[in-house]
Amino acid sequence: MGKGKLHIAMVPWVAMGHLIPFMELSKRIAQQGHKISFLSTPKNITRLPKVPPNLSHLIQLIQLPLPPTNNLPAEAEASIDLPSDDLRPYLRIAYDGLQSQLSDFLQMANPDWIIIDYAPYWVPQVAAALGIPCAFLSLFSSASLSFFGPPSVLNGSTLARKTPEDFTKVPEWVPFDSSIYYRGHEARELFEPGVLPDESGVSEAYRFAKVIEDCKVVVVRSCVEFEEHWLKLLSDIYQRPIIPVGVFAPLPERDVPFLRHDMIDWLDKQKQNSVVYAAFGSEAKLKSTQVHEIALGLQMSQLPFIWALRDPNGLPEHFEERINAQGIICKGWAPQVSILAHPSVGGFLTHGGWNSIIEGIAYGLKLVLLPLMFDQGLNARDMVDRGIGIEVDRDEIDGSFTGRDIAKGLQLVMVEKKLGEELRCKGQEYKRIFGDEEMNQRCVTRFLEYLSDNT
Repeated sequence: MGKGKLHIAMVPWVAMGHLIPFMELSKRIAQQGHKISFLSTPKNITRLPKVPPNLSHLIQLIQLPLPPTNNLPAEAEASIDLPSDDLRPYLRIAYDGLQSQLSDFLQMANPDWIIIDYAPYWVPQVAAALGIPCAFLSLFSSASLSFFGPPSVLNGSTLARKTPEDFTKVPEWVPFDSSIYYRGHEARELFEPGVLPDESGVSEAYRFAKVIEDCKVVVVRSCVEFEEHWLKLLSDIYQRPIIPVGVFAPLPERDVPFLRHDMIDWLDKQKQNSVVYAAFGSEAKLKSTQVHEIALGLQMSQLPFIWALRDPNGLPEHFEERINAQGIICKGWAPQVSILAHPSVGGFLTHGGWNSIIEGIAYGLKLVLLPLMFDQGLNARDMVDRGIGIEVDRDEIDGSFTGRDIAKGLQLVMVEKKLGEELRCKGQEYKRIFGDEEMNQRCVTRFLEYLSDNT
């Protein structure tokens, strides 16, 4: 096609931690003059940050209603809407039911490329019948992807991991020293939903494998400056082009519709780098016992804090009254980027999802890591090895933790001078990488050149 402008269809999975980064990349692509068709469900489209007026003529939002699905609440259109993790397979069934609608759109719009998430494993086959190439955009780090291995391992055809214990060691295809592997309790929680087929008929691992196999190129939300060795290894593992597209950390302006001025006023009154921000993403549904212990830990730390907590079930009795002078609980959607960017915030108590890690590093924060699911344990090991954070101590058998474990981790990072300074210095080093807009822009430009040259 040469150097003409492209039309790209974006197909993210229906989770806020996927929808928002897909939209952020869409905006960066549109800034270079290319047209975007962003496809999701009606409710999710309304949840997205507003498209900037100067890009509205280039980004078209396409609504695809989910088909009614047994056992799935009628109002559920994203993982954040599910009252229980047990309902995730039914959301996948509904999502897979979008195949005919998507096919109709592709026949009508005929985009030059489709950029897809890990979940819609059926898109490349639909696209191939229409002569449209696909790219897989991974919202997971290169280190995590490398740990899971090639498609043949993911789909169980070779070197299959048959037990949770197989996930508790460095895989044989990683040729250098690494501590990036799962704890026993993490591996057991991952195995059934990740490796075994669910009610949708396939496993999460199969979805990954099929998408990697059938896409022309794999695009990773990362950069050479941060993951050079892992990116090279991933190219060897997948035997196809791997393109780092930058980290595209969102700017605070994204949060304007959600800002709470009382919260910002409170932050303005705190000392620089003194506040802990606690948040555990939109995917994890904390157990009431976990909420209880996190609450006790925040209180015992005696540090000022803001805690983004969607479901307060499990809070100790009269907790909000007791911590009234110490911290704020933000129920519902929190303006996370604006909070992380505030100069009074110095620490981030996080589940270790890749999106949150990117945002924390982009603002130079020290990380206290409490991984809960998916790739988060792998990310946590990586960040500890890099010297940007520490993990909360936990029971090795069942993964439980106490309020004292939380408080200890927070005190080590925020109060203990030697460790705190080491973490701060390392965090500032990586902040310069993640906050380098020129680097991020170069990554997007190289990616678009690849798409243009291979259309």
